[in-house]
Amino acid sequence: MQEVIKGILFFHGEDEYIPDSHLYIIGKPKSKDLSIIDPGLVGKGKRKLERIKEANIELNDIKRIILTHTHLDHIGCTREFMEVIPNLKLWVHESEAEFLETGDERIVYGSEMFAGMIGYQYNLKRGDFKFSVDKKLKKGDILEIGGFSFEVIHVPGHSMGSIALFDKENKVLISGDTVYADYGIGRVDLFSADPAEMKKSLYKLGELNSEILLPGHNRILLSGAKKAINETTKQWIPYL
Repeated sequence: MQEVIKGILFFHGEDEYIPDSHLYIIGKPKSKDLSIIDPGLVGKGKRKLERIKEANIELNDIKRIILTHTHLDHIGCTREFMEVIPNLKLWVHESEAEFLETGDERIVYGSEMFAGMIGYQYNLKRGDFKFSVDKKLKKGDILEIGGFSFEVIHVPGHSMGSIALFDKENKVLISGDTVYADYGIGRVDLFSADPAEMKKSLYKLGELNSEILLPGHNRILLSGAKKAINETTKQWIPYL
């Protein structure tokens, strides 16, 4: 666990043969209003809950899960968290919420081939990722959570409902799988991905006055985020 700034904690993903997303906890301790950003890969819930408790976080203070998008490596252990933390709410962008509520798991697996392979590996059943969504996020929403104010930025491209969260005051950008801190971007060949939309989303994130970049995978960046995003965009635009 790493404290990024006071009230934002970073738990590194535990990759296997497929990636596991990073988990972030947002919320000043005294607020008792904590949010988990992207629980991570299926099967990781027990260990991540242990790591959270080792960080002296009261599980009852965690009020919601916010997903940057609903791919398996981000949503996978959501139900594991919900089984342990009572009344945990789920917040997702409106365009992917509909898939979860109807049990359309294309948005989770990205391809039929991947669904079959992963389903066999983890003994998953159809319907395992059918959820009720408590809050359907829209672009421009301001989330007042745990003593922070985050703007929801809709960044389709990696998936149709990908979002980033931007804290203007602290210049913190949580980017999901749209852009990474090692000059990479999220893949654009899965269900609902769109290279043209990815291009627009990269430009959009590059306009923000961000300093700290907290992506879904790989390293995080504690300074120079805006410059890094624009350099990454410049490198990838010819391929989108």
